[in-house]
Amino acid sequence: MVLGLSHSVSIFERGLVPEDAIIIAGLPDVGLVGVIAGLHLASSLQMEDVGSIESDLFPPLVSLHNGLPKAAVRILRSGNLILILSETAIPANAVYKLSQAIVQWAMKKKAKLIISLGGIAVEDRISLKNPRVFATASDEKTLQGLKEKSIQVLDRGYIVGPYALILKYAAMEGLPAITLLAESFFNYPDPEAAATAILELNKILGLNIDVKELLARGEEIRLASRDFMNRTQMEMERMRKSQEYDVPPIHV
Repeated sequence: MVLGLSHSVSIFERGLVPEDAIIIAGLPDVGLVGVIAGLHLASSLQMEDVGSIESDLFPPLVSLHNGLPKAAVRILRSGNLILILSETAIPANAVYKLSQAIVQWAMKKKAKLIISLGGIAVEDRISLKNPRVFATASDEKTLQGLKEKSIQVLDRGYIVGPYALILKYAAMEGLPAITLLAESFFNYPDPEAAATAILELNKILGLNIDVKELLARGEEIRLASRDFMNRTQMEMERMRKSQEYDVPPIHV
């Protein structure tokens, strides 16, 4: 028996990560919204690999791209935009350390803002032609900025998982952070929800990312992502993601 074994999360930089950057998080969650949106952003902006996040809490795997191994959790860059993209389900027991590491690294790099892209499960998703996107923020000033851009704010509810912790730790550190949550299927890959999240991201950052190709490839993405979604769902159940359906108590 090994006593005192300490698990850790480490961030490695292999390329330039500028200060004052905007960090976008695309992690596996409800409907794989963040991952699907992140992959589309990486392709559209031709982002380059500049680092990775490693941990003995992650599965022992690499993703293959054009025959070459890539870390399962990569850091990519285009200009002052940094994308953290996971192509593996994040184990529930890694969520705290991963979230802490991301926020601490963002503080070290003097990041301007963290934006998390994810989904929020809705029971009538199949009947929604245009999923809505809700936003939360780590501080009042950032929240007001969202309202000025006509972004719909999630006034009440629960967020569970890494995005909840990133928002919490960012608020504790005084780091501006936003979470964009598109209405989504809970356990079914949702490219349409990812597309709506990107459109709201365009409004916030002044980007012009086209989502036509993403929507056209919707069925292909759904089929290719089924196993990934199944693994993610198992971890979400361990995180008790179903609590996001609950209505929180009235605050006085």
